[in-house]
Amino acid sequence: MAYLTNLRMFVRVYELGSMSAAARDQRCSPAVASARIAELERHLGLRLFNRTTRTLRPTEAGRTFYDGAREVLEAVSAAEARVREDADALRGTVFAAAPLGLGRRVVAPAIPAFRAEFPDVHVRLRLTDRVVDMATEGLDLALHLGPLADSDFKVRAIADCPRSLVAAPDYVARRGMPADGEALVRDGHDCLMLRFPGAQEFRWTLRTPNGPRAFAVQGPVESDDGDVLTGWALDGLGVALKPDFEVADHLAAGRLVRVAEATPPDPVPLACLSPARASADPRVHVFAERMIAACRAGVAVGAPS
Repeated sequence: MAYLTNLRMFVRVYELGSMSAAARDQRCSPAVASARIAELERHLGLRLFNRTTRTLRPTEAGRTFYDGAREVLEAVSAAEARVREDADALRGTVFAAAPLGLGRRVVAPAIPAFRAEFPDVHVRLRLTDRVVDMATEGLDLALHLGPLADSDFKVRAIADCPRSLVAAPDYVARRGMPADGEALVRDGHDCLMLRFPGAQEFRWTLRTPNGPRAFAVQGPVESDDGDVLTGWALDGLGVALKPDFEVADHLAAGRLVRVAEATPPDPVPLACLSPARASADPRVHVFAERMIAACRAGVAVGAPS
């Protein structure tokens, strides 16, 4: 077990590029992390990292060893999963992330039932609308809303979530009802943008009779929290592009209305991502199954007829 512990530390140091970050990830001190790497190097009789006061880089031997070490850890995880089929044996902690709106409305409400069924599995849930770095942040799984870049993660498609452009009735009364994306731009409608550090431009891709088209919309306010945009839309500040499950109640009550319906946005894909090492873990697998089921039921709410 000590050797496996050292292997896990080596893999996390390699992936995170930092001894202190790996120590935080593995819940130990930097001194313990450094000692584990040193012990592994003594066992192998070679250096795995070149260290300076400011940098830590894998050696050629370290790069070669990483692939094998990761395979060993994944094989161990798979073997453990096979002998832990009894749900009563599930224990440990799952580190998960989800978008704010989905997390608040669907994922968080599903956690109490999961904990009642699996009381020995602890859940650490992080909610954010930004794209998370699963390796750096030590996550076992992430629910991702939006297109996916190619990755080495295990990806499970959950659903395509319908979306709409919405605004408050008093905004429409004041500014007029935009018929389509062209009107949003031409008439200078206030569009409420979801923006993160590093974003370079604002565009909404909408469906037109000639196919998808990106519209360079603008607006006076922006946020990195989708629920803030919903609140601003309810306050009459402008037009928001929202997944229907996030605004279904407001649409049903008439607090928001759909606008620019001639050019609606495409549905956005929702998926569950896990590193290969985590997806084989039984507690992560069971947690993912329960959250995927909750999401499939939750995101179907509010789709336009």
